[in-house]
Amino acid sequence: MSNSARPSFPTRAVITAGMPYGNKGLHFGHVGGVFVPADFFARFLRDRLGKENVIFVSGTDCYGSPIMEGYRKKVEDEGFEGTIEDYVSANHASQAADLAAYEVSLDMYAGSGLEPAKSHHARMSAELISRLYEQGYLHKLSTRQFYDTTAEQFLNGRQVIGRCPVRGCKSEKAYADECDLGHQFDPVELIAPVSQLTGTTPELRPVDNFYFDLPAYRESLEKLVEQWEGDEQVREVVSKTVCESLVDPIIYIQTKYRKDFEGVRDQLPEHELREAEGKQQSFTVRFSTWQDRDLAREKLDAASIRLRTGKTLLPFRITGNIDWGVPAPEIEGASDLTVWCWPESLWAPISFTQTVLAEAEEGRYSSADWRDWWCADDAKVFQFIGQDNIYFYCVAQPAMWEALDWGLFQDTPVANYHILFMNKKASSSGAIKPPAASELLDAYTAEQLRAHWLSLGLDVKAVSFAPKAFDTSVSKPGKDGEADLLVRDDPRVVDPALKESAFLTNIFNRLARSCFYGAARACGSKLPAVEASAATREACKAATLAFEQSCYVFNAHEALSVAEEFGRAANKRWDDASKAAKDDDAAYLQALANAFCELRTLTLLMHPVVPSGCERIAHMLGFEPELFFSWEHAFEGPAELASLLGEAAGEHAIDELPPRFDFFEKHPSQVK
Repeated sequence: MSNSARPSFPTRAVITAGMPYGNKGLHFGHVGGVFVPADFFARFLRDRLGKENVIFVSGTDCYGSPIMEGYRKKVEDEGFEGTIEDYVSANHASQAADLAAYEVSLDMYAGSGLEPAKSHHARMSAELISRLYEQGYLHKLSTRQFYDTTAEQFLNGRQVIGRCPVRGCKSEKAYADECDLGHQFDPVELIAPVSQLTGTTPELRPVDNFYFDLPAYRESLEKLVEQWEGDEQVREVVSKTVCESLVDPIIYIQTKYRKDFEGVRDQLPEHELREAEGKQQSFTVRFSTWQDRDLAREKLDAASIRLRTGKTLLPFRITGNIDWGVPAPEIEGASDLTVWCWPESLWAPISFTQTVLAEAEEGRYSSADWRDWWCADDAKVFQFIGQDNIYFYCVAQPAMWEALDWGLFQDTPVANYHILFMNKKASSSGAIKPPAASELLDAYTAEQLRAHWLSLGLDVKAVSFAPKAFDTSVSKPGKDGEADLLVRDDPRVVDPALKESAFLTNIFNRLARSCFYGAARACGSKLPAVEASAATREACKAATLAFEQSCYVFNAHEALSVAEEFGRAANKRWDDASKAAKDDDAAYLQALANAFCELRTLTLLMHPVVPSGCERIAHMLGFEPELFFSWEHAFEGPAELASLLGEAAGEHAIDELPPRFDFFEKHPSQVK
C-alpha cells in the first residue's frame, strides 16, 4: 500500500465503551467483548494521533430498575445496611478496579450518579430533554405500567419477568418493556408476566410519561443506513439490525384464528392482510402507523384473538416513574418524573467528555470545548457496543441527535457479536453464569487474555471463549468407581485461551532477548552502528501499513495476525542470519541491526494489544513511550529514533538484561 492510499483518520477522536449497570461487578464478556476492543483502538489512536487528541470514556450506569432491584435484594438477602448510593459506589469501584487490572486505559471511568460526572450528567439531561420538547419531538403519552396489588406498588422494569412477545425472538428472559436481547415492546404485550416481589400476576394501570417521536425519523434512518452500507468502518450487522425496525407495523396471528379474525376485521383501521404461505403458521396484518396497529391490537385482544407483533419504530420512552433516576425537567406540569436509564446512557458519554475536560490540567487536551470533540468536522466518535445494543445506539440515538439540531454528527458504531462462554450465551442474569473478570486473573495474565480476546474475530460472528482452567466438562469418564477426568485437569488438552500467549512468551520474548543479548555481545550494549537493510525496512513498512488498515476498520484479529506473522518471520530471519554469521562480525552486526529494526516495528504494532510488555521494551531500549510509539515516526527504526535524541546509533545505550529475562511472562499457575 502506498502512502497516498493510507486511510484517513480524524484530528480528534472520542472512544466510548458501553456502560455496565451499577448492580454488579464485571463478567468477562464486558471486558473481553467490548472494553478490550475499545482499548485496543483507543491506544492505537493515541499512538496514531497523539494522546492530546483522544478521549476514551465510559462509566457505570448508576440509575434505573436493575440497580433498584439489585439493591433491594442486597438489603433483603444479605442484610446490607448502606444506602443505594453506597451500593452503586461499591460496584463502581469494583468495576474500575477490574478494568485497571486489564490495562483498559480510560481517560475517565465515571458514574452517571457519582461525582464528578453526576452534576454534568444531570445538567446535560435537563438541557437535552428540554430541547427535544422545544423542537416538538417530545410528547406526553398515557401508557400502562405493571402494579403489584399484593405489594401495593408500581413495579419497575426489572421487577416483572415474562416471555418476549416479539416474533422470532429467542430471548431467555423478558422484562416489562424490553427483553435481554434489546427488543422493545409495550408492557401490555409481555407474555405471562410475573411480579418478582410477590410471585403474583401484576395488573396494568395507566401512567403518564414523555416519549420521543422516533417513528418520525424513519426516512432519516433509511438514509443513514444507506450511508453505513457504503462505509467500510460500519459492520454489516449494524445496517441489518437497524433495517429490521424500519418496516411498517405488523401483527402476526395464527391461522387457527383466521375465522375469528374475520368477525372483527371491519372494526380494524385500514390494513393489508397477507395469508400464510407454505409452512407458515401465521398470517400477517400490516398497518401504516403504530397507532393503527395498537388500536387493532385492542380490538383483537377484546375478541380473545392471540397475536404477536413484529419489530417497528415506536415512540422511545424518555422518562419513567421510579425514584432512583436522573430528575427530569418539569414539562407540562409534570414535576416528579425521572429519566429512563436507557436514553440517558446514550448521552452519558457527552457528559463524561465534559467531565474529563473540566477535570483535566490546562493543555492536557487539544481542545477544552466538548463541541470540538462531538460536533466538529475534523472529529469523530467511535462507540464500541454489543450487538444487542444496536437498537439504542444506532436507531434511537441518531434520531435524537438530528432532532436536537445541536450539530452533533452521527457517531461511528463498532458493534461486536456476543462472546460466548463454553459455546453458550453468557449473561450474568442468564442460566449460564460466566466467570467474573477478576476470577480469570487467577489463571491467566491480563496480556494473555487481551491477546486472546482480540484474536476471536467478534466483528464477524459470535465466538466461544473456552478457557481450560474454567472448563468443568468431562474429558474422560471415570471407570470402576473412579472420578471423571475434567477438561481443566486433563494434561492432554491444549488450552485455547493460551494460543496467542505462545507468540508472546516464546516468539516475541525471544526476538527481544536476542537483540539485547546480541548488543551486549557485539556492541557494548549500544545500538548497532550499521543501518538496517533496505529489504528489512521495506518489510517493516509493509507490516505497518497493513496493520494500520486493519485498525482503521476495527479488525483487531487481522491486525494481530499481521503483527504475529511479521514477528515470526523476523524471528526466523534472525535465527538464520545470526547462525550464518557466526564467524563473520560484520554480517552479525548487519543481522543484529535488522533484528533491532524489526523489534522496533513489532513493538509499535503490538503496543495496543499488550501495552505493559511493549512499554517495558521501549524503556529498556532507552526511549520514552511518547517518542517510541508515535506514528509520526512509524517508519523509522531505532537508529533514526536515536538521532532524534541527538545521538548516533552506536552511541545510544540500552539496558543489559539478566539471563532469560521475560518481557512477557506466563501466569504463575502455568509455570511448572
